[in-house]
Amino acid sequence: MSDITEAIPTERRCWSVSWPEYTPVDITPPELRPSALTHHVPEWAEGAPTPADVHDWDQRRHSALVPFERDERGWPLHPHGRTGRTGRNLGRWGENQAADPIVVAGSGRQRRLLLITRSDIGVEAIPGGMVNPDEIAPATLVRELREETGLDLADHQPVILGQDLVDDWRQSDHAWIASTSALFQLPVEVDAVAADDAVDAGWWPFGSLAQLDSEITAAGRTLYAAHRPLLQRALTHLNT
Repeated sequence: MSDITEAIPTERRCWSVSWPEYTPVDITPPELRPSALTHHVPEWAEGAPTPADVHDWDQRRHSALVPFERDERGWPLHPHGRTGRTGRNLGRWGENQAADPIVVAGSGRQRRLLLITRSDIGVEAIPGGMVNPDEIAPATLVRELREETGLDLADHQPVILGQDLVDDWRQSDHAWIASTSALFQLPVEVDAVAADDAVDAGWWPFGSLAQLDSEITAAGRTLYAAHRPLLQRALTHLNT
């Protein structure tokens, strides 16, 4: 998947730059449109038809992993600026928190990385997912890993690598993803079985991003572009 903001000129992404002709595309799926939400709210989504129907913006801004502002209507604004998209294709307006466990086995030239094939877009990605309302990111890291690969690392202490915006294909001007990424290091590979949102799970050579790209491409697959910065951060930590 390519950077979805690539159609927005760099000099016009910033919200402070006036652009009266800006007409973002509404990416809201049918099940999240106001008419649908009056009849049924999916369990993964909040029932607010627009950001104006959200009443805890002060709390959301206070707990955000990445600071964000609101416009004159009170609507949240993507921290990186215009995306070319409006509406919501995520569970919440504003920041949606996720957790991405990066699992690496071995060391040196024998180092391997655990990836899944995502069922939604069919690319190789870090196993991970959204933080539930009743949990914190460390718990999500363990839960998502268990759900998507069958791997239980509850007794391992990961290294938190960062909290960053993810250039996810579902983001818009008013709803986006910020993820806590963490590194789990294992001495050797362990069995992983795809489940939940994964259609496959496997280990890949992880000496560098170039090597990973080459191996994935040779297998006729594609690395999820939004996860490249997270993987590079893990490599930097491992090579320090």
